Amino acid sequence: MTPRRPLALLFDLDDTLWPIGPVIAAAETSWHAWLAAHAPEVAQRYSVAELRARRMALLEQRPELVVDLYQLRRVALEQVFAETGADAAHIDGAMRHFHERRNAVTPFDDVAAGLAALQGMLRLGVITNGNADLEVIGLHHHFDTVLASSRFGRAKPDPSIFLAACAAMGVAPADAVYVGDDLRLDVQGAQRAGLRAVWMNRGGSAAHLEAGIAPDAICAGFDELLAWVRGQMQH
Repeated sequence: MTPRRPLALLFDLDDTLWPIGPVIAAAETSWHAWLAAHAPEVAQRYSVAELRARRMALLEQRPELVVDLYQLRRVALEQVFAETGADAAHIDGAMRHFHERRNAVTPFDDVAAGLAALQGMLRLGVITNGNADLEVIGLHHHFDTVLASSRFGRAKPDPSIFLAACAAMGVAPADAVYVGDDLRLDVQGAQRAGLRAVWMNRGGSAAHLEAGIAPDAICAGFDELLAWVRGQMQH
């Protein structure tokens, strides 16, 4: 069966449009320094690693918080503020500080030109489990639809978030392609919802073979993605 010409291309954000690991690590360090200045009781009792462990433990108790990692961070922070007797008036400031640092991302070199080229070919959208702010980052103008799990209430790989994004863009799942770096959340999630899926594999990994997941395409960057999309547009 000949694949249909795609009408919409939807993207994951973290580790697809920019590397996120170093950004989160720097944000956590800066956040802890902010806490040391404004809520020293918390920073003295809990290291960055201990605060992270606290969030993971909370997530096990309240798995519904997986859809909104900011809310997870806030609830865990409220708990440690209460435990240490720190002034709860600083919780909002702590969350603002983390939000600011978390959005200090640097897109991969090929992203801005790649999105601009793709935007001239078909409609673009976003489905994310994260909390990146595309307006702050400066890429929001490329996308017709942005659907975040924190607002939708379900997270990838749940099929409903993919279907909702397609509905918001007015396209059938079979006419949409999802691009992401995570084999389970992005590739398998999208395919199970009826979309085609491109694995953005910048590191040349062969993890899909071990996982038994077959992406519709594997791209090492936006040049390869553009070439693949152009090929699909010939149908």
